[in-house]
Amino acid sequence: MSAIELACGPARATIALLGAEPRSWRVAGRDLLWPGDPAIWADISPILYPVVGWTRDGARVGGRQYALGPHGFARFEAFAVETARADFVRLVLGDNERTRAVYPFAFAFAVEYRLSEDALGMALEIANSGGQPAPYACGLHPGFRWPLGEKGRDGAHVRFEKPERSEVPAIAPGGLVSKATKPLPLNGRDLPLSDALFANDAVCFLDCASRSLAFHDASGASIAMEFPDFRHAALWTRPGAPFICLEAWTGYSDPDGFAGDLFDKPSMCVLAPGGRVRHEARYVFRAA
Repeated sequence: MSAIELACGPARATIALLGAEPRSWRVAGRDLLWPGDPAIWADISPILYPVVGWTRDGARVGGRQYALGPHGFARFEAFAVETARADFVRLVLGDNERTRAVYPFAFAFAVEYRLSEDALGMALEIANSGGQPAPYACGLHPGFRWPLGEKGRDGAHVRFEKPERSEVPAIAPGGLVSKATKPLPLNGRDLPLSDALFANDAVCFLDCASRSLAFHDASGASIAMEFPDFRHAALWTRPGAPFICLEAWTGYSDPDGFAGDLFDKPSMCVLAPGGRVRHEARYVFRAA
């Protein structure tokens, strides 16, 4: 078995065991997740753990360098099925020789999916099963079809729950967070989407005011992201690509020039021995 199929009324979802990654989400026969394309972006909806974004030349812990790559390793690991029902699955991963080679901490990581007729709920649960504090960040990175309908990519926008700052950090070479900022063409709570917006990588709303946002397609269809347990949100695509990522993060990339320990990396959470934490989000589809 390489994947789990979920069903609820007219909705269907396929969750791969490799990376605990959603590979498809359909509502009434309508595909919402983009299918992936190695020539553009091979992923579909990767799970990010134990870091979000890029690390500068890997991670440093206690004076030792570890080859911890962008977005961590969860997306490359095979998860086991702990619980499965028609509309729900809980997948689990524990530390192993591969993970400890790049992240020297014990953990139990679970990813849950709950399907309803118009929504796909996701939860990330981290437990520190070791005897020392463990730094972590986690996130969701699903890519949705853009356009959702037949009217093309023009005219789409993202609407935020609350007013957001009109500038966001610029992305430095290597995916790092720059001290410089770039302006956004916000119109109240609405952000028009265009290729120019993503010319220099993702648009990252760090410590944003909103805990929900919605991608509105020119056809009138929309996908909302509700992220009550995440501090940061991001939007990303490649110019001209037929997808838009609606991302929820607890952490983000290293600041440009950062050379500190993983414990000192901005926005990392630290889980005490025996500690457990849960981060939930939900994606909701509305037809035109």
